[in-house]
Amino acid sequence: MEFRHLVSFITIAEELHFGRAAQRLHLTQPSLSAQLQKLEKSLGVQLVARNSHEVRLTAAGREFEVQARQIVAQMDRAARAAKATAEGRAGTLNIGYNLPASRHVLPETLLRMTERRPDIVVSLWEKRTGPQLAALSDGSLDIALVYGHPSTVEFRYRRLLHRVPLVAVVGRRHRWADRPGVPFAELQGQDCVLFTREQCPAMYDTIFRCAAQTRISLNVAHHADDPGATAHMVSVRPLVGFASLPRAISMGMGAPGSNSVAVKLLDPVPTLDLYAVWRAEESNPAVEAFLDCVESAEPAPLDDPRPVSVAAIR
Repeated sequence: MEFRHLVSFITIAEELHFGRAAQRLHLTQPSLSAQLQKLEKSLGVQLVARNSHEVRLTAAGREFEVQARQIVAQMDRAARAAKATAEGRAGTLNIGYNLPASRHVLPETLLRMTERRPDIVVSLWEKRTGPQLAALSDGSLDIALVYGHPSTVEFRYRRLLHRVPLVAVVGRRHRWADRPGVPFAELQGQDCVLFTREQCPAMYDTIFRCAAQTRISLNVAHHADDPGATAHMVSVRPLVGFASLPRAISMGMGAPGSNSVAVKLLDPVPTLDLYAVWRAEESNPAVEAFLDCVESAEPAPLDDPRPVSVAAIR
């Protein structure tokens, strides 16, 4: 069974006249008759009954017409969808993001996407930087909104936000808990809880770069890949963890009832940049549509080196 045979049959059903149907299809009558015969042979049933006076559909032909129309309509929809996707007007887009992206990038960008490309279906996946880049590499994400940019030629990137500060995370009973800020050098001799580098390479490298800059060594006594786990660990042990300021705010660190506190790190203030990252050999036109909707934004100067209170951090 060929698609053109379905179209020819539907035309015959509409005209109930082989001459007019052949004319509409720009075929000769013998060619149209041959197509109908091939279709009926492939189905093993008679679809059209005709004599010298009339052309009519059989009962099987009437039922087949209903199904054939659905198939042709679906093919038309598929063709339109393919064309719209190729032109970036429709399709699907899987976006990974972190907390700063959810606050400072996605709200306005998704609003523009809805206005400009309403037929693109966007799916959002919150992940840390490492898992996002892995998902981008294996094709399960189309865009990653992450800290730092990869150096591999596999990806391209665009900076969206800069100077997102990191803070120290301690328990309520820690001796830093009531201090407005702590020089980074005071991490010397502190037992720290840190995530593995694979979870967020840019944040990990920033922390150790600041340690090198202040000529101290960090004592990583425990590992916790989840920010919530870090908060729990520092609440019961005299440990120092790390978080981005947006994450600390979202988790209510320092708020009444919270067992953990965010303390500003100073001299230097560790900061991160937020990037949009996508594959260099990208074939999904929706990626370009999303990037067209992103506008670079400058965050508030949260890395101001002046000391601030815990209340100000909150």
